[in-house]
Amino acid sequence: MKSIRKFAYAAVLSLSILAIQPTLAAAEDVHGSFTLTHEVHCQKVVLRPGDYVFSIKSTGPSELLTLRGLRGTGTDAMLLVHDVEEPQPDEAEATRLVLVSRDGQSFVSAMELPAFDMTLRFAVPPESPSK
Repeated sequence: MKSIRKFAYAAVLSLSILAIQPTLAAAEDVHGSFTLTHEVHCQKVVLRPGDYVFSIKSTGPSELLTLRGLRGTGTDAMLLVHDVEEPQPDEAEATRLVLVSRDGQSFVSAMELPAFDMTLRFAVPPESPSK
């Protein structure tokens, strides 16, 4: 009878430790949405005007950004983002998509997510020399 009680106690203890232990699945998901009013380039993906939802999953040394177009934009993309940093104290507290203009086209240079303590940086083409 004592051995059954010891076994039951060990099983309950093991299950409680597993239930308390944090897991990757319990990590806070990074997700949100944004609206584009014109065509924007994000790395090698062209995003048409419209509403989008995004989610970010950690994949080791880089982050996986998933974009899904809503209401007929027809654009879905998955991007590996290698340049992820903590936001600077002087940066705005609002979540924002930072766009730069190059040769009449818009490019995403950063996605600032201060609520999740991260800023994603994207490669943009260099500026053309002035003529």
